[in-house]
Amino acid sequence: MPGHPDNPPAIEAVELTKVYGQGNTEVRAMQDVSLRVERGEVLALLGPSGAGKSTLLTALGLINPPTRGRIVIGGVPVLDGEQALVDLRGFRRRHLGFVFQKANLIPFLTALQNVQIALEINDHPPRQARHRALELLGYLGVAERSGNLPEALSGGQQQRVAVARALANHPDLILADEPTAALDSHRGRQVMELFARVAHERGAGVIVVTHDHRALDVFDRTLEMEDGKLLPPAPGVSPHY
Repeated sequence: MPGHPDNPPAIEAVELTKVYGQGNTEVRAMQDVSLRVERGEVLALLGPSGAGKSTLLTALGLINPPTRGRIVIGGVPVLDGEQALVDLRGFRRRHLGFVFQKANLIPFLTALQNVQIALEINDHPPRQARHRALELLGYLGVAERSGNLPEALSGGQQQRVAVARALANHPDLILADEPTAALDSHRGRQVMELFARVAHERGAGVIVVTHDHRALDVFDRTLEMEDGKLLPPAPGVSPHY
């Protein structure tokens, strides 16, 4: 039930604004953006280049805090404007997962080791981390490539390993920035379907920034940004603010 204290949304952001510069040089990259993503929901964020999508994503990911506004993740208040309410680095590592346009796998580690290291950084014992990593690679259909270095994997396989790494620490929220931009339409759709499966089966909230309109039917909801603002949802569509 949305808003219930025992089942808080994956993330709730209220009136996020990001201002760069001041006076004549002031630029508002993001203006009064409010959104909520439930656990188990996969959301597509659309908009032209320069619309503010990446600014919003880095704010939600606790990488580039907003100038003002409030962010609550998994029921925990984490940011009030630029003021951190928790240890952002530690919280980000434990509660958020990230997937980017390029998989950004460590080139000298195998697929298994790329996932395992994300767990060991969070103090999981090596044997437990290896078991969890193998489980996730199996879940995402690349267990047979666990011993391969990234250079031996296709682009789609690399992204699956990146998703496994993002899932390693049971995140409340996964943020993906143009994750299919380097893939053909078939592999791109497979990755989008994978995000929907991860959200629905694993209970994480997922936000995907994309320019690819060919697979929007796999998302639970879409929002669009323009000039740093969220556009009103289409008639009949719940905004979930």
